[in-house]
Amino acid sequence: MIHPSYTELIEAINSNSEDDDNTMMLNSRYSLVLATSKRARQIIAGAEPKVAGAAGKKPLSIAIDEFYQGEVKILAEEEEPEEELVAVEEIEELTEE
Repeated sequence: MIHPSYTELIEAINSNSEDDDNTMMLNSRYSLVLATSKRARQIIAGAEPKVAGAAGKKPLSIAIDEFYQGEVKILAEEEEPEEELVAVEEIEELTEE
């Protein structure tokens, strides 16, 4: 059995979020899988683990521990600035000419 379970992990992540910051509330296993896999990829790429006892563990296990202990939070992605959207439209217009 996986410990912590999906339900326990989602509850821990949601309870660690604060009202005044821009952390996301999880409501599905899919969101949880995306968040933990992204953090595991960061660890593989060289990010330092934020929990004790990470030596010898797989990156995904470390990521799950970090979320469960509240050491890592899920932030909402920022929207693209409108300037970039305008630039893309201008490029498309230039290529059509």
